[in-house]
Amino acid sequence: MSKNAKTSNSNAIIEVKNLIKKFGDFTAVNDISFMVQTGEIFGILGPNGAGKTTTLEIMETLQKQTSGEVFIDGINTLEHPWDVKRRIGVQLQSTSFYPELTLVELLQMFAAMYDIKVNPMEMLKRVQLEDKAKSYAKQLSGGQRQRFSIASTLINNPKVIFLDEPTTGLDPQARINLWEMIRDIKKSGTTLVLTTHYMDEAEILCDRLAIMDSGKIVKIGTPRKMIDDLIKTGFKREEKPKPATLEDVFLHLTGKQLREP
Repeated sequence: MSKNAKTSNSNAIIEVKNLIKKFGDFTAVNDISFMVQTGEIFGILGPNGAGKTTTLEIMETLQKQTSGEVFIDGINTLEHPWDVKRRIGVQLQSTSFYPELTLVELLQMFAAMYDIKVNPMEMLKRVQLEDKAKSYAKQLSGGQRQRFSIASTLINNPKVIFLDEPTTGLDPQARINLWEMIRDIKKSGTTLVLTTHYMDEAEILCDRLAIMDSGKIVKIGTPRKMIDDLIKTGFKREEKPKPATLEDVFLHLTGKQLREP
C-alpha cells in the first residue's frame, strides 16, 4: 500500500489491521483490527494492562508495532511516521512542558517545530486561558493544565487528535468544561481518539467504542448498542438506578460554571 493510498473504507481516517505488539514474551496487543471514521469521537476502553495505551502510542508513532499495519489519513505510520505526525495532535502531559517558558512561549515553540505561525492569544482564548498567557505550566491548576495540553494539540490544525485519559483528577466543573471543549473540536470536523476509565464519560462523549482486555478487542460499537445488547441477555442491575447521581447533587448545589484557583 502506497504512502497516500486510501483505506478500504473511504470514510475511515484511521485503519488498524492485525496489530500485534510484543515486549519479549509478553503480548501487549494481540492481533486487533478496527477503523475510525472521519469526524467521530472514538473511545478505547479497558482495565489497566489491557493494551489500550500501547495501541494509542503505536497510532501516534511513539512506538513501533511487532507486526500489523496502521494507516492515518491513508498513510502507513511505520513507513512514513513524519507525514503522520504532521496530521495528528497528541495530548502532552504537563511534565512535557518546559518549566521556564510561559504559555505563550510554549505555543510559539510548538509552532516553530511545525514551521508554522500561530496566534498564541487566540489559541489560549479558545481554551479560556487568555488571562494565563504569561503564566508557567507549573502555576496552572489541573483543569487549566489539561486545557492547555489540548490547546497544544491544535497547533498544526490536525485531522486527528489523541487524548489519553484527558479528565483524570479533575473536579466535576472542570470535567464538564473539558467535555464541551472536546465536543467543540469535533464540530470543526476533527476526529478524536481517547482513552478513559470513566464509563459515564465514554457513554456521553464517544460515538463508538472499542473495549479491550488482555490485548484483544472484546467488543466494538456505539455505547447505546452495547448497553442494549447487554440488556437483551437478561442482565439487570441488583439495584434500580436512581434518576440522579451524587455528581448531579454536587453540580446542582455548586453550579456548572468553571472554577479557577
